[in-house]
Amino acid sequence: MFWVLFLLLAFAAAAVSCARLCLAAVRAAEGERASGAESAAGAAADTHLLRNHELSLYETAFLSGGPLRVADVTLVAMARGRRLLLAHTGWATVVDPRGEDDMERSVLAATGPGGQARTGPLRAAVATGDAVRALTERLVAAGLAVPEAARSTLSGAVRQVRASAVAVVVLGALATFTPGQGAEQEDTPVALWFALPLLLTLSCLALARIEIHPYTRWASPVGQRLLATQAPSPGSLLAVAVRGVRAVDDPQVRAALGDASTAHRGH
Repeated sequence: MFWVLFLLLAFAAAAVSCARLCLAAVRAAEGERASGAESAAGAAADTHLLRNHELSLYETAFLSGGPLRVADVTLVAMARGRRLLLAHTGWATVVDPRGEDDMERSVLAATGPGGQARTGPLRAAVATGDAVRALTERLVAAGLAVPEAARSTLSGAVRQVRASAVAVVVLGALATFTPGQGAEQEDTPVALWFALPLLLTLSCLALARIEIHPYTRWASPVGQRLLATQAPSPGSLLAVAVRGVRAVDDPQVRAALGDASTAHRGH
């Protein structure tokens, strides 16, 4: 009956992870409702601007891909305006040291006094800069973006449920193939008992995919509805904001930012 210990561990892992995910989902939903109420009371002007007018390029980029997408769009815009040279080797060189907005000025500041920087560190610096932070706060206050705390909590809870599902399978295999533990108990195979916690975790993941998945993205459900109205033309800056680096039509720029994206994921 040693397999019962494995079964108890499987049920405990499934129950704890699923409970955490449900709690995180409830908090995310409550947070969005509170954010909507707060924005209506304390930031009516921003809410009216963002929800009743077209999203700006930077807002679209953030809601589609987060801070790094904003950095990419800024770099591409500056490269197209010949204010920044993006080399396929992964270097960015300032051509015109006059930024047209806060995002571009953030890029210029991040390149340093020498006016040159690797695109990977440059993207990261812009993504964590004051300009992107201010954009993030404005979108969150307007209820268009998911707060970082809610998104990271939900993502962590989903990962825990996935890990629990794997753990259930492993524990079930151990219980089944451990010598003397794989025999049938009261005409019920040992492995069948582990199907119950596995079904619990898989069902929880399926429901999360439907009900919780919107909260793990950058845009809130309201923000996603606004993004759905965007119709970017191929190769445009709006296409880069919506689809990312793969929408860049310049091979040199795409190579520079593509290498930077790969390097960032590698870290």
